[in-house]
Amino acid sequence: MYREALQGAAVADLCTGSGALAIAAARAGAASVLAVDISPLSTLAAWLNARLNGARIRARRGDLIGAMGDGRFDVIVSNPPYVPAASDALPLHRASTPLDGGRDGRALIERLCREAPARLRPGGALLIVHSSVCGVERTRSALGAAGLKADVVARRTGPLGPVLRARSAMLRERGLLGARDEEELVVVRGRAPKARV
Repeated sequence: MYREALQGAAVADLCTGSGALAIAAARAGAASVLAVDISPLSTLAAWLNARLNGARIRARRGDLIGAMGDGRFDVIVSNPPYVPAASDALPLHRASTPLDGGRDGRALIERLCREAPARLRPGGALLIVHSSVCGVERTRSALGAAGLKADVVARRTGPLGPVLRARSAMLRERGLLGARDEEELVVVRGRAPKARV
């Protein structure tokens, strides 16, 4: 959770997968951590990994915001499935293709940008991890349209991973990938306005 004050914070990790971000938040002093994933296996893995690492989290199976209950959070983090796929139909069984995010990789990113800001406390932050092939400026614009101040807080350029490399011809055909087989992984942060005093 890049540069976020987590001591005593209420944190939600959406698309938690193994629970790594949820565990990191709990170990950094978050008062409460909710880990959400649509996959029952991922939800179980997050809970077990937290137990093995001595971290207290609540793991809940569900679809993004709908699984968060009524709470509001200081920090919401997500590393959603963002790999561009053959179609916009998201897999019904995330265990078989946990990376697919629709034709442009933005199906879940767009939902997060649209729905998560309403679940932030004043001054809270939404952090989304994704690849440059998904359109970094599109994420910043979507967060801005939702009332958040958006910026990129981390970047790392490197070669395409095996899944994107296998789809590189399709990505180039769609104009999502340049001439080189590399991508930039980014963390885009949207910050909610602070409460007026």
